[in-house]
Amino acid sequence: MTDMTWFALASTVGGAIAIGIGVLGPGLAMGKAISSALDALARQPEAEKSIMRTLFIGLAMIESLAIYVLVIVLIILFRNPLIAYLTS
Repeated sequence: MTDMTWFALASTVGGAIAIGIGVLGPGLAMGKAISSALDALARQPEAEKSIMRTLFIGLAMIESLAIYVLVIVLIILFRNPLIAYLTS
């Protein structure tokens, strides 16, 4: 195997590990937010609209973190500055 093949393999494995770790935090945060919202709904069903609106805004903010992780990993995989170093 050439150096370029090893580098591509290492970048792919590194990207997979990074996306796995990077999505772990937002996934746990979403679970906790939904759990807390369901607990709040059970305690105060009359505040459903306010709780749900706040929940969806919070989930959108949490999901944006996972999307940022995906964008960074894709940039690292497809526009890696070290490839120019290895090819020269």
